[in-house]
Amino acid sequence: MGNVENPVAATPAEVQLVREMTDGFQLVIDALKLNGIDTIFGLPGIPITDLTRKAQAAGMRVISFRHEQNAGNAAAIAGFLTQKPGICLTVSAPGFLNGLTALANATTNCFPVILISGSSEREIVDLQQGDYEEMDQLAIAKPLAKAAFRVLEAGDIGVGIARAIRAAVSGRPGGVYLDLPAKLFAQTLDAEAGRRSLIKVVDPAPRQIPAKDAVQRALDLLKGAKRPLIILGKGAAYAQADADIRALIERSGIPYLPMSMAKGLLPDTHEQCASAARSFVLPEADVVMLIGARLNWLLSHGKGKTWGGKGHKDWGGQKFIQVDISPLEADSNVRIDAPVVGDIGSCVSALLAGIGASWPKPPAEWLAAVAERKKQNIAKMAETLAKNPAPMNFHSALNVVRDIVKANPDAILVNEGANALDFTRSIVDMYQPRKRLDVGTWGVMGIGMGFAVAAAVVSGKPVIAVEGDSAFGFSGMEVETLCRYNLPVCVVVFNNNGVYRGTDVNPAGGPDVAPTVFVKGARYDKLIEAFGGVGVHATTPAELRKAMEEAIRSRKPTLINAVIDETAGTESGRITSLNPSAKKK
Repeated sequence: MGNVENPVAATPAEVQLVREMTDGFQLVIDALKLNGIDTIFGLPGIPITDLTRKAQAAGMRVISFRHEQNAGNAAAIAGFLTQKPGICLTVSAPGFLNGLTALANATTNCFPVILISGSSEREIVDLQQGDYEEMDQLAIAKPLAKAAFRVLEAGDIGVGIARAIRAAVSGRPGGVYLDLPAKLFAQTLDAEAGRRSLIKVVDPAPRQIPAKDAVQRALDLLKGAKRPLIILGKGAAYAQADADIRALIERSGIPYLPMSMAKGLLPDTHEQCASAARSFVLPEADVVMLIGARLNWLLSHGKGKTWGGKGHKDWGGQKFIQVDISPLEADSNVRIDAPVVGDIGSCVSALLAGIGASWPKPPAEWLAAVAERKKQNIAKMAETLAKNPAPMNFHSALNVVRDIVKANPDAILVNEGANALDFTRSIVDMYQPRKRLDVGTWGVMGIGMGFAVAAAVVSGKPVIAVEGDSAFGFSGMEVETLCRYNLPVCVVVFNNNGVYRGTDVNPAGGPDVAPTVFVKGARYDKLIEAFGGVGVHATTPAELRKAMEEAIRSRKPTLINAVIDETAGTESGRITSLNPSAKKK
């Protein structure tokens, strides 16, 4: 008999005896591809280096970063933009921990993402015998993720990935951890058995239809309102029910307030948009409908002076309608009079059907009052934006960004910082949905470059990243990633020499600068030049405008060091009230 281990020497009959085999590496790749996942964000190293190589060889796009947290942020925002779980791949222990911040942030923000990490062998970890990068990663991830799973047998890889996908996108989306010990990858099994073990997830995020009586209760409350208001959250943007949301608002005639990542669901210039009258409409509204928005700290928990209360715990007396996929969200801070539980698309569709063509418009007095306050505030903003101080301040620089975004409405705006975040949100109008990506629920710094990379990779559109100089420092090394993949990202760093401002001094008079002060006159533009990108030093609005227009036109990775008056800005930005030291001043 011929040598069956050497098919070249075997007879045709003997070739049939050679079993086709597969391994853990290939099963992970096949399981992801089977479920329509074609991109991995991560950082190669032991034990997942070969997985990245094999994934790329199999036709997947593997975007490699300089730090796992940035890769995790990229995967998370890719999930938000696509409604498919973004995949972040990391090495064990320290790499896993780096990705864990992004995983926790994604769970808090309801971004679907799966953090896949290699890990040490269970028998060594459990006996604490000191393996390479030994850590009980599953136990650490569980409190910070929506779900966490570990796969020990290659034949279970299909089940593990299927469960992770379903957990990430079903119900309220979130972060999922999938632990893959190193020896799993080398395990082999019959290829046909491997193929049978894979699962294509059917209907991973099924519609959740709201109850008819809940919809009617909400409509009755809304119809009786004298001063109704609709608040759109990023959950509404994630739902991609854009046409129905717009129809609901326009047919009802109710003023609406978009939270930052819901900006653009309708153009910010829409006549019903109440963003310019935010401080007026929140305390004055008598019935508020929340669509994919939570009454957390970003909305002052529905209490306090923001809502017309006398103290920070006082309820302003509004009645609330809350449209959310999670019933647990209702009554989390104040009484929700009409909870409508279901997926946003189904809920909005049901509400829209109930409104019909004869729905009465809100009282003219309310609409006129909102319009007048908007007119006053827009006029004040226009006066401020028309000024051209030297050096630039946030307003004069963002007036340029505002114009660039208006001229390029399909560009994606990524935004982080303190003052850079607050001023951009209030000055730069958005015109299309899911074009503004920012720090979200936690208000964390460091999302900038990860979000920018993913936005460019997923959309293929130009990306504008407006960064405070402090925020940029958290992920600035990823400009090399921008250059390596030649992504059409224009980074604008608002450089005022420090955290909040560059004017603090050391109270002890020693040689060290104050903790909030950076190197004076830093040239961030030189950083990207080191990797072959375009760096621009801009000190005037005209220079900034020219540089941004060229970056959009050329689609080359660009970093603009926009020099801002170091006295501009306030400590802690818009959230000064949360700073104990600032309260004493």
